[in-house]
Amino acid sequence: MAASGARTEDMVQRLELGLLRALHAVARGGSVNAAAEALHLTNSAVSQRIAKLERDVGQDMLERHGRGVRLTDAARLLVDHAERILSLVDEAEAALEGHRGAVVGTVSVAAFPTAARGLVARAMSLLHGDFPHLRPVLHEHDPVLSVPLLLRGDVDIAVVQDWFDVPLDLTGDLQRADLLQDVMDLAVPATHPLADREHADLAEVAREPWVSWPRGTVCGDWLRHVLRGHGVEPRIEHAVDEYPTQLAMVAAGFGVALIPRLGRDRVPPGVRLVAVTPALTRQVYAVWRAETTHRPAVRATVEALVATARLLREPAQAAGVSSAS
Repeated sequence: MAASGARTEDMVQRLELGLLRALHAVARGGSVNAAAEALHLTNSAVSQRIAKLERDVGQDMLERHGRGVRLTDAARLLVDHAERILSLVDEAEAALEGHRGAVVGTVSVAAFPTAARGLVARAMSLLHGDFPHLRPVLHEHDPVLSVPLLLRGDVDIAVVQDWFDVPLDLTGDLQRADLLQDVMDLAVPATHPLADREHADLAEVAREPWVSWPRGTVCGDWLRHVLRGHGVEPRIEHAVDEYPTQLAMVAAGFGVALIPRLGRDRVPPGVRLVAVTPALTRQVYAVWRAETTHRPAVRATVEALVATARLLREPAQAAGVSSAS
């Protein structure tokens, strides 16, 4: 019995956190390549960590499966424990960082594209000036992906969106800071009958062909919901992620689109923007795990996002656009 206890203790001592993180990342990402991207390592470095873990515990962790790999039974057992171990370590590191009060280290932020461009990049610049020893890292994702990443601990903060009539489904113990309300304008070709109008009702274009986001994205599913609310089955003829491409398709006469004001790109000459009445707005906010609230890096980043959003709101308010959170 004593020998068995000694062997167990010796194995626990060999379970280095870096090796557990590598295995955990492979399990979450489904491949060595995905793990390397999540950990900001090379594929070779991840493979070396897995190989060392296998030597330390005396059991295989990965096995070939087609062109990829899959976890062995031993690896799946270890991953279950690794999730709890790594969560406790993250809490301990956050507590120590909070006790020290230093805004240092790395803070990772996931954000949807227009928020990444129009809000987060500016907030990161503010952080860099105020806290030179803090390293903010941006990951561009739709909220459908960024919220699970946040809940798993793969990112520290997620900048997400939902709509006035379709709230985002958030699970887990998360904290939230409202940032701003972003207004959507209708983009039509310059030859469209509404092109010279200042305002238009969405019902006037509900039956037209649309250039919009793919199904399964927050914005894409919302637009389908809104158009069906007008008794119309949406004609989403072109599913496009990027707003510059949406605008290019509108300019070419392939449909109409809704374009947010946040992070808006240059509008092509062949497109006219028309305000929608009643206004269509989306709420933009930051969320983070409750247990990381006392981390100075997380608090500083959230404060920078709130301050940047306030600066973005002020010009809109001065222009008579109601976008206060």
